[in-house]
Amino acid sequence: MIVALLVCFALIYCKSPQKIAEQAMPAVEGGAFWTYITKTKPYSSWSFWPGKEGIYPGQSPHGEYLKLYANDIAIKAAKAGMKTMPNGAILVKENYGKDQTTLMAVTPMYKFKGYNPEAGDWFWGKYGPDGKVMAAGKVKGCIQCHEDVKDNDWIFTEVK
Repeated sequence: MIVALLVCFALIYCKSPQKIAEQAMPAVEGGAFWTYITKTKPYSSWSFWPGKEGIYPGQSPHGEYLKLYANDIAIKAAKAGMKTMPNGAILVKENYGKDQTTLMAVTPMYKFKGYNPEAGDWFWGKYGPDGKVMAAGKVKGCIQCHEDVKDNDWIFTEVK
């Protein structure tokens, strides 16, 4: 009897780990997303993208030097060799100047199922070092550039 009550309680009041994770993900909105990656789940504590540990040379339109962070969802998918990132995957690129210390911008990509199927369901952003939203959402310039690698799920950086 007690076991049956506990099972009923769990079914009614508890949520699956997947549902909890989905509810904890940020909205596809510039300010809310910035808060998520800097306060709720600070990207600076995430792992570097495999093969891109630390700072490395970049190119336009990003900084002369870059750091590429990824959340656990993206890291696990990359290490498993998945060609398409799962829902909830987040990549955050810090864009630095020539001196390798001056942060110029933060440019994330966030996979959100159903958000923008025409562009791989990615939410794109560009933030100033202070968090000012410079661009967010279905950013035309990001989509046009990354379209060249849509067969790699719109991601330029391959896992090494």
